[in-house]
Amino acid sequence: MKNVGWIILGMLLIVLVSGLLYYFVHPMFGGSFKGARLERMKQSPNFRNGVFHNLEVTPSLKSDVNIVSLMWDFLFNKKPGLKPSGVLPAMKCDLKNLPSQDILVWFGHSSYLLKIDGKLLLVDPVFSDNASPVPGSNKAFKIAVDYTAADFPKIDYLFISHDHYDHLDYGTIIKLREKVGQVICGLGVGAHFESWGYKAEQIVEGDWYDQINLVPDFQVTFTPARHFSGRRVTRNNTLWTSFVLKTSKYNLFLGGDSGYGKHFKTIGERFGPFDLAILENGQYNDAWHYIHSLPEEWGLETKDLQAKVTLPVHSSKFALAMHGWKEPMEKFYETAQKEHSKLITPKIGELVHLNKLDTVYSPWWREVN
Repeated sequence: MKNVGWIILGMLLIVLVSGLLYYFVHPMFGGSFKGARLERMKQSPNFRNGVFHNLEVTPSLKSDVNIVSLMWDFLFNKKPGLKPSGVLPAMKCDLKNLPSQDILVWFGHSSYLLKIDGKLLLVDPVFSDNASPVPGSNKAFKIAVDYTAADFPKIDYLFISHDHYDHLDYGTIIKLREKVGQVICGLGVGAHFESWGYKAEQIVEGDWYDQINLVPDFQVTFTPARHFSGRRVTRNNTLWTSFVLKTSKYNLFLGGDSGYGKHFKTIGERFGPFDLAILENGQYNDAWHYIHSLPEEWGLETKDLQAKVTLPVHSSKFALAMHGWKEPMEKFYETAQKEHSKLITPKIGELVHLNKLDTVYSPWWREVN
């Protein structure tokens, strides 16, 4: 019987090691950093001792947080309302036949499409049903319209704020490969795209405050965020970023993921005011507030950026924190009313006309359990 026990243990170890090896060689983890790319990364003032750094000291967790207790609560003490029991409302939009006007379409979480001056920009697309390298661990909510990579026409510019799985999705990126003109991303992130079959000449990588002109009157500035990066064990080996997009008609802030910090005021002073700021509003917790903004900080960010209108994203698709799924939308809505600031809350798939940002959208999340 003892021999049988050892055999079973050995088989379990083989399965475990095989599984680990499979995941660590799986292409979804992306590329490695070498050659000219690595040399450019090393030249960045934000790159020290082999990793990128925030502008301010940014711990992953508060010093008084017990990581074991935090993980236990996350795994086994889930609160009611973490996910919707019903189906989230959404509107079906024919993405291959969009109107000629300048528009925005949000797809839940941090994925959205911009059409400006006839150019199509897609930001942080995640159209898989999981926001994690572990199958089934972070399944997407049920949404009335299931958008996929196949729904999209040719994309002129693909913007990636950072390489976390809920912003850079291997399955989606592979399916979009033949449709993408150029990729705009932070330093190092291009290695993932090259490993997935994108051409080096398609990829534009930038450091904070680099500026590029995509076409005349279409300027992109890479701007700081307060966050982190990484797809395997090593953190911060690629640069996370926000973007300022300035066209002949609009000045937009594309926020990515970020905790509150002094960079918001600097960006507002240097590049504001903004016609529209797209800001994260979910997956927060006081334990990790350095890397994800808390509800009481959204009003500060809006003021610092000098944003005329804000659009909350990073919610309504995945439960990556311990708050109720409705809470981010409700709290952002309450904050905007308290601060007398302009907020737009379109449904997933609903057309937002950029020349009509004074349009009033209903608090749609209140209709869902």
